[in-house]
Amino acid sequence: MAADEKAQATGEQAKGKIKKAAGDAVGNESLQAEGRTEETKGDARKAKEAIKDVFKPK
Repeated sequence: MAADEKAQATGEQAKGKIKKAAGDAVGNESLQAEGRTEETKGDARKAKEAIKDVFKPK
């Protein structure tokens, strides 16, 4: 399950970066904000998984 969550986080980060870049290219502030939001969600999900890995029994 953790690998699936990590992949989803990476996907959200990439999707956010693409939206943000597209918004920059066309000057659409709404699309830029949407991209930043999605990228931040991916960052948060990735951080959550990293924390779970720290506390995972070895």
